[in-house]
Amino acid sequence: MSKKRHHIASDHSAPPQASALDTTPAPVVAANFAGGTNRTKGAVGGTPSRSWPARLWRHPQEFSGAAGEASLLWPRWFVLRGVGLIFGCAFLGIVVEGQALAGPHGISPAALYLKHLRSVAPGFFSGFVNAPSLFWLDAGAGAIAAVAWLGFASAVALVFNLWPRLTLFVCWACFLSFVATWAEFTPSQQDALLLEAALLSIPFAPPGIRPGLGAAHPPRPLAVFMMRWLLLRVMLLSGLVKVLSDGPLWRNFTAMDVMYETSPSPTVAGYWVHQLPHAYHVFEIGFTYAAELLAPLLALFAGRRGRWLAFGLWTMLQAGIQLTTNFGWLNTAAFALGFLLLDDEMLASAARRLRWAALRDLFAASAAPRAPGAISPWRVHSLRAALGLHFALTLYYFAEACGGPFENPPAPVRLFEAFRSANGYQLYAHFEPAHFQIDLEGSNDGGLTWRTYPLRHLPQLPESRPEFIAPYFPRFDHTLHAASFPGSKPSIIVPTAAHLLALNPQVLALFERDPFADRPPTVIRMRRYRSIFTDSTTLGRTGRYWTKEFAGDYQPAMFIDEKGNIAQFDLGPADAALRAGNHGAAYGEYERQYRLGNLEAGFRLADMMSRGLGVPVQPERVFALSSALAGGGEVKGLHNVAVCYEHGIGVASDLAKACEFYRRAAELGHFASLHTLGRLAAEDRLTPRHDALGLAALAIAAGRAADDEAALAFVRANQPALVAKLKARMSASELAEAKALAAARRAAPP
Repeated sequence: MSKKRHHIASDHSAPPQASALDTTPAPVVAANFAGGTNRTKGAVGGTPSRSWPARLWRHPQEFSGAAGEASLLWPRWFVLRGVGLIFGCAFLGIVVEGQALAGPHGISPAALYLKHLRSVAPGFFSGFVNAPSLFWLDAGAGAIAAVAWLGFASAVALVFNLWPRLTLFVCWACFLSFVATWAEFTPSQQDALLLEAALLSIPFAPPGIRPGLGAAHPPRPLAVFMMRWLLLRVMLLSGLVKVLSDGPLWRNFTAMDVMYETSPSPTVAGYWVHQLPHAYHVFEIGFTYAAELLAPLLALFAGRRGRWLAFGLWTMLQAGIQLTTNFGWLNTAAFALGFLLLDDEMLASAARRLRWAALRDLFAASAAPRAPGAISPWRVHSLRAALGLHFALTLYYFAEACGGPFENPPAPVRLFEAFRSANGYQLYAHFEPAHFQIDLEGSNDGGLTWRTYPLRHLPQLPESRPEFIAPYFPRFDHTLHAASFPGSKPSIIVPTAAHLLALNPQVLALFERDPFADRPPTVIRMRRYRSIFTDSTTLGRTGRYWTKEFAGDYQPAMFIDEKGNIAQFDLGPADAALRAGNHGAAYGEYERQYRLGNLEAGFRLADMMSRGLGVPVQPERVFALSSALAGGGEVKGLHNVAVCYEHGIGVASDLAKACEFYRRAAELGHFASLHTLGRLAAEDRLTPRHDALGLAALAIAAGRAADDEAALAFVRANQPALVAKLKARMSASELAEAKALAAARRAAPP
């Protein structure tokens, strides 16, 4: 091949002939950015006027980089710096949490996962395809630290524009090594987006150790197309999956009414936006659709003006989400990719309009289109084949995200699936019905008192002020939040509790502090809570951003048994003995477990005492035991004490005290107490009388029963008559008060 073929154009030389990879080159258009372009009115790209179909087709060509009229040196520079910054945040999080999550003594050791793969997928190739990771070489603590720091150093080098192609590959390989081996700590969307952006950025980036702006090596049209295709998929799929979603929230325009409250860790700005009226949230949905469905069409078919509009809509959407929620680096990455909508001439024109002369000249100097330098045929064909394969994979994932009828992915897709570098994006298509969270609580006095392990970034206390943490992503905290969803049972929760009992310093460091500096815990329980935003009036009066309700035990508690071993509470044998009629054995086992700190065994004991199973009826002990459980903060204990006061079990009947305990349990979301308050109000026995509270309590109870078939059947059978009885005697102001009370707890009035 001649030297002429390998000539690379400098900033001031004429562009070389395009390589075989390029489409037919368009004429170079000179521009005078001080006074505007020299294009003839009615012409496109300096060519004579065409029919509107030809002009319409011209814009997608420009968008894909095939028209050859735009220079993308500065947009490329901005995008690559953004990718580097995001990788820096990602690897910083891994440096902080990596050993505790995937180290040899962590919650989910990478070495154990790879060992498992070796047993089920014999052969290195088969195992590597299932988990492409550097940790096949070594998964010890030193290797994990080395890969994390290597990735961070590469991200820093990328930010400073040092050897961008190599550093992008190293970032991709190091990050993939973690993502492929700790699936439960990997949110599919944001990790996948970063991996795909890094991989496609390699051919998009300029070559060399210190390429600067890379003017001698402008991005090739195919690389431009693949990067913009990535952005287009993220934009378009985000809107399409909402339209095609089978959930009701997007269809009935209530999605934004719940998004801020149900996100893992909303910001304080999200709290205040949540307080805005429903009409504003409907506007937000309209704006979201404009940014995700209209914007990509404008970018494709409306030329530079359309791309400016698309850039503005997309940027405002991502900035709004970033300011109100904490979805890690997801929105930061989406914002950075938005610069792909621009080109150097657009930036220069904007600087000229804003009278920023220095920036205008800087952007204008690089705005003349340049053809990429010639490369050898084998590199051309290799690049075409690699990006063509990637494009085919993305078409499959695009169709799948839109609900394509695919039962099992074809073999080529399965082969590359674990690399997570060609993806379909389904951002915010569904929201959980409420903000749930798992708290790990310990006791060092046999369950008499409990202390919560404080998470670093998720709200746990009612007065916890929502904070700004994005683009940093606290992986452990967010995994706990994801594990709290109804029906979700990931395997990390029980090992985490076991590590806390074993006083593992790496796992303890995941929390803000160790609440047991005095004496180690002997019991760890895992409990689900539902958190609801308060309104601004409540915040001003109490300083509380949240109302926190107990939503049940997540898993049986872990404890240190008499032999010093870590075990899990198990009432199964005692329950089996009770069902078999062996009341004495059941009572003895319940009593033993209660002494160890199993509070659920205490409720079983109280029930047996009240019914005389295995022991004589002992109402005084029932009341004493219920009071002890209530004193420990057990919501069921509060309800049982109320029952004792209402019916005179072991204590003199006192309806006022019964109502007080029912209210306390109802404030914590206890279904039976909520219903009982409504029943007492309908019977005109609620002390003091408060019909609006009773009607609101029935509404909230019905809302809590929505996901429980037995509770829902009970509500349908018992509540209609109570509701009708209350409404028949309530005034309009009382009905309005009941509606307000129910709305404050996110329940529709009955």
